[in-house]
Amino acid sequence: MSILAINPGSTSTKIAIYSNSKIVFFKNIHHSVEDLSAYRKIADQYEFRMQIIYDELKKSSIEFDDIKVVVGRGGLLKPIASGVYEVNEEMKKELLQGKLGEHASNLGGLIADAIAKNLPNAKAYIADPVVVDELDDVARIAGHPLFERISIFHALNHKAVARFHAKCISRKYEDLNLIVVHLGGGITVGAHKKGKVIDVNQGLDGEGPFSPERSGTLPVGALAKLCFSGEYSHTEVKKMITGEGGFVAYFGTNDAPEVEKMVDTGDKRALLIYEAMAYQVAKEVGAMSTVLKGQTDGILLTGGLANNKWFVEIIIDRIAHIAPVSIYPGEDEMKALAMNGYLVLNNEIEVKEYK
Repeated sequence: MSILAINPGSTSTKIAIYSNSKIVFFKNIHHSVEDLSAYRKIADQYEFRMQIIYDELKKSSIEFDDIKVVVGRGGLLKPIASGVYEVNEEMKKELLQGKLGEHASNLGGLIADAIAKNLPNAKAYIADPVVVDELDDVARIAGHPLFERISIFHALNHKAVARFHAKCISRKYEDLNLIVVHLGGGITVGAHKKGKVIDVNQGLDGEGPFSPERSGTLPVGALAKLCFSGEYSHTEVKKMITGEGGFVAYFGTNDAPEVEKMVDTGDKRALLIYEAMAYQVAKEVGAMSTVLKGQTDGILLTGGLANNKWFVEIIIDRIAHIAPVSIYPGEDEMKALAMNGYLVLNNEIEVKEYK
């Protein structure tokens, strides 16, 4: 029995076929700006992307009848518990409308459902979407009744890496206290207490460390003043926070290796900014250690930036006293999706209903 994993990105769609737990097919399909510009909303792209996936699968030697599980990356839905959810009408309605925000990951459930319906005996699921919410009540308080801290983070990779680490040390994820640090285009740092992420920075739009394309937590007074200066629109300010913040704002690029080259050639400003990013990550780890009351079994560094040894060493130098640090560079969201599908196939996990 086979599992089809689907991970839609802003300009690409990754698909993979797993036979039980082994990958047998992978394709990263790139979409041109011209192709995507024809669609007003991200949700409008799902039929276009679905057809491309079909075309790619037909070119391969994959037996469609063998696919029993189609699992897509989850999108911006209502806050839900961690786990695997079967795609239903309520979920599709919200993903199509984009009421809680438009993001390429919203396409995951829509495409998975459309493909599963054209396959014999296949069902569609999403797993650990970005809106997984396990926050302690105290972590939700922001400081003013008009505001509340919410949970939006790299839940799929956080959970997959934490479970993999637990397996590596012959422990159960549910028995460990971990701090997981996802270092990518966005950076999220989560306190995992006995299998639940009880606190995490909302990395999507402006909380926590800055990153290659996000500004992170900004000085609130200065931000409020800028918003009412009349010089910037709401859309422009949002772009400053997400998409055009961090490295993009400082250097005009979100390409971390490009900034690394600037550091290597002696650019002191690039060195300072890169070090500042590591500094802010370490500060966030320190904050999460207090959430866990100092009882931390391990700190896990993952994501694309974890491949940068120099950057990682700066972070470790500031956090090594807290707990042992393990590095799992890169992110394998396709494998994480497939592993959740594998658990469904083997009845090793309870499939949840989205309401």
